[in-house]
Amino acid sequence: MTAVAPQAPPAGPPRTTPLWRRVLTPLLSLALVAAVFFWFLPQFTSLSDVWSAVAAMSWTSLALLGLAALWNLATYQFVMVATMPGLRLREATVSTLTTTAVSNTVIGGAALSLGLTYGMNSSWGFSRSRTSVSLLLSGLWNNFAKLGLPVLALALLALTSAPTTGRLLAGLAGIAGLVAALVLLGLLLRSRASAARIGTGAARVASALLRPFGRPPVRGWDLATTKFRDRTVLLLRARWHWLTLATLVSHLSLFVVLLLALRSVGVTAQQVGVVEALAVFAFARLLTAIPFTPGGLGVIELALITGLAAAGGDRPLVAAAVLVFRGLTYVLPIPLGVATYLFWRHNRSWRREPNSAPRTELVPETA
Repeated sequence: MTAVAPQAPPAGPPRTTPLWRRVLTPLLSLALVAAVFFWFLPQFTSLSDVWSAVAAMSWTSLALLGLAALWNLATYQFVMVATMPGLRLREATVSTLTTTAVSNTVIGGAALSLGLTYGMNSSWGFSRSRTSVSLLLSGLWNNFAKLGLPVLALALLALTSAPTTGRLLAGLAGIAGLVAALVLLGLLLRSRASAARIGTGAARVASALLRPFGRPPVRGWDLATTKFRDRTVLLLRARWHWLTLATLVSHLSLFVVLLLALRSVGVTAQQVGVVEALAVFAFARLLTAIPFTPGGLGVIELALITGLAAAGGDRPLVAAAVLVFRGLTYVLPIPLGVATYLFWRHNRSWRREPNSAPRTELVPETA
């Protein structure tokens, strides 16, 4: 987070990533995507059968899927509004659609999206500290949901069938990650002293990493984390329940699009039940914690198709449903994001002076 160490002075030219790494990472991502779509998918099922399943979808199913996809896109804004007091829904829409498009198309898009979020919010008068609090909380709750959904799915599966060893191990990994994240958040929020200790410890690690490059030690991280903790506690006390609800609605809305796609192409509940589909969806989403490719392209398709087929779904129908699902949730946000980015660049009526966004009781004067 760029706002954690505002007093760390730059020293010397910034380090650049080696050329071989800048070239190798995109090539590996492209190789993975190509392997999934041009080798695995044709080996897994007939592409003509997949297209036949898509073409056989009724107009009613297509309309229902379209509405579900639009609702899913709308839920992205709820989390951002909950974590950014004073942010209007229209601004959240422009920001989330634009950054989603970047994340889905660019190698390392997550970092670019982060910078773009700061830039957009700054143009609307929000301080970097307010954006940092929003990004941290929305990111934490998003990861809580990714870690918690597999645990929920396993619990539901245990009521209907015996869980396998792989499912149990994955569930235990999710529990461990969830507990670790909650413990770290608890330590940060417990007291100002604990937040200062975390900041001091992080500063020591950062200083040790910078030392070989001739950089001076970073300073002020204890004060920054203490102020950050105060603002975060203030916001969570008032909105933790809304943030939790908005995050769950966002994740479950995405799952509903997948479930509707399965039913629309003919994958029945007898082949893949709701709980089984939720389990496959949850573990596929867990894979996105590691950004192998932009937006999980190739990785998500591979996980969903193999998992749903293993659960009992017809191969061509499962592949067709997953491709429809990804078209609505991965491809659709890209042109919408391009449009919202161009709108942001040319629209001046929403612009404000720096740090002049309206304050609420949840934004202290020192923010």
